[in-house]
Amino acid sequence: MTFDADDHRWMARALRLAARGLTTTTPNPRVGCLLVREGKVVGEGWHERAGEPHAEVHALRAAGDAAAGATAYVTLEPCNHHGRTPPCVDALLAARVGRVVAAMEDPDPRTAGQGASRLRAAGVPVDTGLMEAQARELNTGFVSRLTRGRPWLRVKIAATLDGRTGLPNGASQWITGPDARRDGHRWRARSCVVMTGIGTLKDDDPRLTVRDIPSERQPVRVVVDSRLRIPVDARILDGGRVIVASAREDAAKTAALADRGAEVWHLPDAEGKVDLPALARQLAAHQFNEVLAEAGINLHSALLAAGVVDELLVYLAPKLLGASSRGMLQLPGFEKVDEAVQLEITDLRRFGPDLRILARPVPRQTV
Repeated sequence: MTFDADDHRWMARALRLAARGLTTTTPNPRVGCLLVREGKVVGEGWHERAGEPHAEVHALRAAGDAAAGATAYVTLEPCNHHGRTPPCVDALLAARVGRVVAAMEDPDPRTAGQGASRLRAAGVPVDTGLMEAQARELNTGFVSRLTRGRPWLRVKIAATLDGRTGLPNGASQWITGPDARRDGHRWRARSCVVMTGIGTLKDDDPRLTVRDIPSERQPVRVVVDSRLRIPVDARILDGGRVIVASAREDAAKTAALADRGAEVWHLPDAEGKVDLPALARQLAAHQFNEVLAEAGINLHSALLAAGVVDELLVYLAPKLLGASSRGMLQLPGFEKVDEAVQLEITDLRRFGPDLRILARPVPRQTV
């Protein structure tokens, strides 16, 4: 299918609408819809919250009778199943839209291709694949959870130009400036989960809440704590859902944490540590799409070694702390340069004096 300039223009607008739900739609995908008739927008909408109307329904309500014969530009294939709301395919057919353009197929097996097939069977032309890459980027976590059985996991690191994250005594506030820290809170706000390790918790006693920007919700906090050493008076337990992933069973400590509103997941591996791939699967089973890890060298390195890191979110400050300071990651020794972990930089921009790098591990090629 060849899409024209107008198709691209309208789908770009639908994607901008979808992005308005960046921090609110979890566990549902971020979806936007635009209804265009005779070159004019007659209705638009986006999915705002789980359990509320989908983007297509909002757009159809705004369009009213003008939806008949219109082209619906939607960033995700319209759903064809009953969930908390009725199928969007039913609403589009009832409104007698003339054409549907979907950016991508829905990875949810309850819809995957079925929504488009049903529309076509009813005589409505459906074209898919327009700006698919952008639509997938908007929903990396949703796609990951449904296709791989684990969330999209980002590791956030603030470091100096020589790759140091803190002084030898652990002091690290503040390496980056306020603009970079505010951007970090935007990533927290869009994440379903913010994860940290017991080392960071004991050193800094963080809350890991969204504070520097407006946010309608707070992410769930997850503490990876193999030996269940989390203090019951830790600030992270002061409100909101907290999950402690541990390898140790301790009924008394578990009960004490439950009194503070926290739940304990027992996920030991063969070495008596938290089984990180199992934790990722468990988070997906609880419908968490995106996880932001804000921890220290130990947990970040363990996540990378476990193969569950999808993206590095690195802020670099124009400072030097020296070789005796704490590093970013602890990797195994390599004998050859081509054994290094390869990264693809997908975005590079500046926040105040600091640089932000988004990079993704490149899968190793197998022979």
